[in-house]
Amino acid sequence: MSDDGHEQNGHENVPSRQRRRFPGISSRAYEHPADRSALVALRKLSGFDTVFKALSGLLPERSLRLMFLSDSVRVSDQQFAYLNDMLRDACYILDLEKVPPMYVSQDPKPNAMCIGLDEPIIVVTTGLVDLLDEEEMRAVVGHEVGHALSGHAVYRTILLFLTNLAIRVAWIPLGSLAIMAIVTALREWFRKSELSADRAGLLVGQDLRASMRGLMKLAGGHHLHEMNVDAFLKQAEEYEAGGDLRDSVLKILNVLPRSHPFTTVRAAELKKWSESRDHQRIMDGHYPRRTEDKDTSVTDSFRESAASYASNVKSSKDPLMKLVTDIAGGAGDLGGRVRRGFGGFASSTPTENEPPTDTDTPPRDES
Repeated sequence: MSDDGHEQNGHENVPSRQRRRFPGISSRAYEHPADRSALVALRKLSGFDTVFKALSGLLPERSLRLMFLSDSVRVSDQQFAYLNDMLRDACYILDLEKVPPMYVSQDPKPNAMCIGLDEPIIVVTTGLVDLLDEEEMRAVVGHEVGHALSGHAVYRTILLFLTNLAIRVAWIPLGSLAIMAIVTALREWFRKSELSADRAGLLVGQDLRASMRGLMKLAGGHHLHEMNVDAFLKQAEEYEAGGDLRDSVLKILNVLPRSHPFTTVRAAELKKWSESRDHQRIMDGHYPRRTEDKDTSVTDSFRESAASYASNVKSSKDPLMKLVTDIAGGAGDLGGRVRRGFGGFASSTPTENEPPTDTDTPPRDES
């Protein structure tokens, strides 16, 4: 039950326990700084305002709603009642006044989304429902309600529409390039928005282990007994720190076409936030209110985002980020660092035009 006795679903495998509620909470409380800065940058993209205004009037939102109404199962007290209880509880905890419609769509691929222009719609696939237990699913429902509270549904809908449009007009060179520029910017923002929504899911579920299990299942399927949270998080560390500059470039290229960040990265980011002072302050009842949103300074948001990026770059173990930090710190031998980076940071073998690093010991004659 929630902290004021708000009724949870009665399934026996879901423990009845106290959950904190956050009256009047602003989405700023849980939004990742990179989410806000990416969205501001997106809005400043040349041509985005024109496209946004045009699509707002052209997108077939009514058709979208009719499609789900006619070919999916609408969650209610009579259908998927336990999901309906979770949805209402998530909206109650995050104080979202209007509960968005929710549909279960037949699709074996685990997925969930929050779309819509005038009003958000939440859609979960049967693949996701079959994959997750109820506490894991609670975090996902909270994730999607977080998208709704943040107003992400509008931009997600435009991203879906433009992605399909880009495929249809691929034969028009300039038209395709213009659309893909906006699609790429939207994807960059949406990946960051997923980190924000993961935080919202944790605020709703208030069970870090369930959030971690859900992310692990998205990566490895039903075989939870074969997986380990610590080992899974270690993959994220290895992914960030491993390789050389070539691997850093490949990471960027690999993530560009994706709408979501890599699953291990999401898990590591969520665990880090769960241990932060910001998260603890929210749980203690100290958080920004929606009534204060109108007084929020855009400059302050930029400053906060810039500080977050700077901190991430400074603490990152990624070879490219380490090189950026060294450059910013005025490290010498930039050319040598770049050459070694692309040849493998792990190798200490001198290059052809580079003297041995240990000048006191002459190289051994191998002939």
